[in-house]
Amino acid sequence: MENLITVLGSLCDEYDNLLELSTKKKPVIISGDLQELSKITDEEQIVASRINNLDNKRREVIQDIANVVNRDVEDLILTNIIQMLEPRPVEQQKLAKVYDRLKNVVHRVRTINEQNRDLILNALEMIEFDINMFQAMKAAPETANYNRGAYSAGSVIGVNKSGFDAKQ
Repeated sequence: MENLITVLGSLCDEYDNLLELSTKKKPVIISGDLQELSKITDEEQIVASRINNLDNKRREVIQDIANVVNRDVEDLILTNIIQMLEPRPVEQQKLAKVYDRLKNVVHRVRTINEQNRDLILNALEMIEFDINMFQAMKAAPETANYNRGAYSAGSVIGVNKSGFDAKQ
């Protein structure tokens, strides 16, 4: 049980690091500082790698617990393990405390990341809008030339067809 509590405590610490980075990212996204955003994203990747390693350790510890108590590993979620520890209230309290802390920090990270995702999507929409506005400014009206069949044979004045087309 101590191993599980230790691994979950380390997971909480890493999620706290991730929360701090995600919180730093919000004003960087708003300001559009791509260099700083890249640095924060690189740091997030390192933290995510450590979280992945700790999660693998957590799975191994839970597998060991499942073998000791002779239960299916799929049935051993943290809330079940906490209930199993009723005869050992000190360990039960430690595990419940670290579980609540982990649940809380993961929820906060998820909330901040959703806000950051929305900010990035809004920034991308603004970029697409700006590109379309620049393309529209380059386009000029069509000349009023008609052929013998009364079809428009006019060309657009000043349009460069080799430019970037956002619709493609």
